[in-house]
Amino acid sequence: MKLNELHDNPGANKTQKRKARGPGSGKGKTAGRGIKGQKSRSGVAINSYEGGQMPLYMRLPKRGFNKPNRKSFAVVNLGLIEKFIAEGKLDAANTITEEALIASGLVRRKLDGVRLLAKGEVASKMTLQVSGASKSAIAAVEKAGGSVEVTGPAPKNEAGAAE
Repeated sequence: MKLNELHDNPGANKTQKRKARGPGSGKGKTAGRGIKGQKSRSGVAINSYEGGQMPLYMRLPKRGFNKPNRKSFAVVNLGLIEKFIAEGKLDAANTITEEALIASGLVRRKLDGVRLLAKGEVASKMTLQVSGASKSAIAAVEKAGGSVEVTGPAPKNEAGAAE
């Protein structure tokens, strides 16, 4: 195969319709925009306007509520913590804190804290210190002989909390 033999698949490239290039082109003079009026001019933005009819965005039902001050947690599963302990990235002998989880690479960023979930098996005895944990995760760790200390989410602006 040579460079001059390269070509695209048939139908992959379609030539664009050349507008306003004379009456013989089929899109000459007004370029398919009709005569006069707002839509024949440039810079028109009337896409959502429906000419007195109730617009679509107002016809559709609105439901639910987005809480502006909601907390978002970084989620960690017990199975992954167990895997990192087995690989030697986490030390089960020491207390596993949120900072230790970030340093090991298990959690990218803390957000409003780290929340522990019960997906996976726990075999090693560990002490965890996290912002949140599910009841089943706490039960699974305690069954393996460990403990979970839930500290709760840290306040967002610590300057206002010190007053």
